[in-house]
Amino acid sequence: MENKTHAIAAGAFVLVIAALLVAMAVWLTRDTGEHSVFEISSAEGVTGLQSQASVRYRGVRVGRVLSIALDRATPGNVLIRIAVDQDTPVTQTTFASLGFQGVTGLAFIQLDDSVPMGAALQGDDDNPPRIPMRPGLITRLSDQGVGLLKRLDEATQRVNQLLAEPNQKKMMDAINNLGQAAAGISQLSDQASQAKLPELAQETSATLKSLRAVSERLGTSADSVGTSADAFKVMSKRMSEPGGTLDRIAEGTETLLATGQTLNATLVPRLNRTVDDTGRTLRHIGRAVESVNNNPQALLLGNGSPLPGPGEPGFAEPPRSAR
Repeated sequence: MENKTHAIAAGAFVLVIAALLVAMAVWLTRDTGEHSVFEISSAEGVTGLQSQASVRYRGVRVGRVLSIALDRATPGNVLIRIAVDQDTPVTQTTFASLGFQGVTGLAFIQLDDSVPMGAALQGDDDNPPRIPMRPGLITRLSDQGVGLLKRLDEATQRVNQLLAEPNQKKMMDAINNLGQAAAGISQLSDQASQAKLPELAQETSATLKSLRAVSERLGTSADSVGTSADAFKVMSKRMSEPGGTLDRIAEGTETLLATGQTLNATLVPRLNRTVDDTGRTLRHIGRAVESVNNNPQALLLGNGSPLPGPGEPGFAEPPRSAR
């Protein structure tokens, strides 16, 4: 009986210790922070991603994966539910991708945001908002690898077509033709060096001398044009500078305008008065000439006294003409 009692006591002690260890592990690994729940619908595979995997925001751990299941709203997609710390800056432009840890192959969710960032996105446990999923690095590399393999296959087929027997024969013929052309050129150069090389050298020398003379003439012409341009620049500067020709012409024009205004103000009125006086004098002279014509003796005797009028002494009525 004592052996059974000791065995039962020992078993109960082990169970209690095991329960305490489990409770301590749960207590140590519990998460007491407040989280926001989001969903991610991925069209690509999530191999290596497991529940409780970490969620990182630009490399910083900010949450964990709650569950992984098939997306019933979008057939063929995988629905991932994540819990993220509430102070994580998740916005409407935030996107997710699948990352991998070193050589272990364990996957995690990588969150990132575009610049500039959008408005804040609030999580909801009952109806979590969705974050778009973008292809990860491995997916992009695999897609590019397929394209590279396809291009490599096409290049290999073209090389095989280029190295086919008919093309090889054409290439050999082309190489032989090039060899014959090179031999012909070498033969012509030998003949030229033996026969007409001195004449060609003399002609080349004369041509170079002519080109040199022409270049010297062009240089002299360019210098002359430059000198003329400098002189014209100096002349235009002198004309346009203060007190120059243009200023003097402007001053002369202003003087002429002032002189014209003075003549209009002084000389013209005087000429008008002189013309009026001359007219009056001519009228007086005309009256005097008319008086002399009517009474020439007035030049010698004067005008005399005027005849008495009616009612004055010595008035005589002029005789009436006989009817």
